[in-house]
Amino acid sequence: MMKQFTFEEKIRKTITYCNLGLMPYNDAWELQKSLYQMRLEKKISDVLLLLEHPNTYTLGKSADENNIIGSEEFLRKWDFKIFNIDRGGDVTYHGPGQIVGYLIFDLNDWQQDSHKYLRTIEESIIHTCEKYNLAAGRKEKYTGVWIEDRKICAIGVKISRWITMHGFALNVNTNLDLFKGIIPCGIKDKDVTSLERELNRKFDVEQVKIELIQQIKNKFHFDEVNEISKNELFDRVKGEKNE
Repeated sequence: MMKQFTFEEKIRKTITYCNLGLMPYNDAWELQKSLYQMRLEKKISDVLLLLEHPNTYTLGKSADENNIIGSEEFLRKWDFKIFNIDRGGDVTYHGPGQIVGYLIFDLNDWQQDSHKYLRTIEESIIHTCEKYNLAAGRKEKYTGVWIEDRKICAIGVKISRWITMHGFALNVNTNLDLFKGIIPCGIKDKDVTSLERELNRKFDVEQVKIELIQQIKNKFHFDEVNEISKNELFDRVKGEKNE
């Protein structure tokens, strides 16, 4: 029998976590939309998805398409897919070696404060970096997490009826050359970086995910993490659509 994937009352605040591995961007976006509706209807708990994407550029609602500067040859060579999406922010890159986190959280059960929500995501990433003895922080006027003037994590979210979508992209073993096809987040005078670049070694992406889960659990004050498999998650979503 499939494990129950249900809404938890505030008194026992649960986050449901799923490791999706490598997934095409559009598939993950459609999944988020389904989970958003289920969270809105209080059929599920808050959800955290961690995954990687094939090479993708996404443009947020305020993005300038001129910030995609890669040539047609460059885009073809690396098999880029490009999406205009409904999160805030400008253009960013997703690809292998980068951990993308999508948070489907009901802020009615936490705090109805979008600024605090963004700062808490940043805090989760900052403390994850600290676990690897890397001093990360914020930069005035910019959302995200930085190592000096180098961005290691981009953040872009959508909040509708106080339920969140989208999230963060933490560069771990990311091919940073692929940021050269864009002006990341529309910021021309700042560089990007990764855990690999800063510490000069490869990282176990799955181990970094474990640390991220713990930090998000702690910073958002969840009591427990309920991990489900990708198949369980998709079966639950499919069953909901068929009802």
